Amino acid sequence: MKAMRQSGGSSVGSFVVVLPTIAAMLLLGSLVSLVTGIALLFPGPMWAPMWDLNREAYLSFRRIGAASEVFLFSLAFVAGAAGLGLLLHRRWAWWVAVLLFAVNGAGDVVSLAHTGDVLRFGTGVAIACGFVVLLWLGPVQRSL
Repeated sequence: MKAMRQSGGSSVGSFVVVLPTIAAMLLLGSLVSLVTGIALLFPGPMWAPMWDLNREAYLSFRRIGAASEVFLFSLAFVAGAAGLGLLLHRRWAWWVAVLLFAVNGAGDVVSLAHTGDVLRFGTGVAIACGFVVLLWLGPVQRSL
């Protein structure tokens, strides 16, 4: 791993954890997308507890049809690749991660405007913006 710039008397720098943390979030998102896609592809009663957490999402995915499964499997692949790429300090993975979080944040802005649900979508916007800001920090970019 490339060393990050040290600040003052600190031994390693606080930015060392940023890329692995963002990579972990992308890998978790990849897993969630994969499981959701599988649940849509192979429906059954074993998935009921998962769909009870967000019945609205289930109905939306069903309304969209097979395209939602293709989207979820594609998202799982892209997010997983970006997560692994960040762990390997690849510049392309940084761009993919920025794009994923920016698109996610933009989607939450649209949903916020449409529903007015500040708790759900306002926090989504804040979190996505937070990840983008962290990725844009100089020490993070220099570590790639």
